[in-house]
Amino acid sequence: MANTKSALKRAEIAERNRLRNKAYKSAVKTLMKKYFNAVTVYAANPTPELNQEVQSRLSEAYSKIDKAVKRGVLHPNNGARKKSKLAMRLKPVTQTAQ
Repeated sequence: MANTKSALKRAEIAERNRLRNKAYKSAVKTLMKKYFNAVTVYAANPTPELNQEVQSRLSEAYSKIDKAVKRGVLHPNNGARKKSKLAMRLKPVTQTAQ
């Protein structure tokens, strides 16, 4: 337990930031899972509608990752790695569909 008023305030701020960071990280993971599921469905049956869904999910995930990096929740390299993982998952599917 904090002994001084300033230490108590820092502990409260740290807890607030931890919860905010947790929410961002959770949202990023959820959007990535939704994207991976969309890619799997698209790989099984490549149609223009499913391709559009995949692209919108990719855009949402990229946006959330970029916001998390901008706010300092994720390290820039971590964000780049996540975005690369998303792009790599789609690349073989689009090459076989063409």
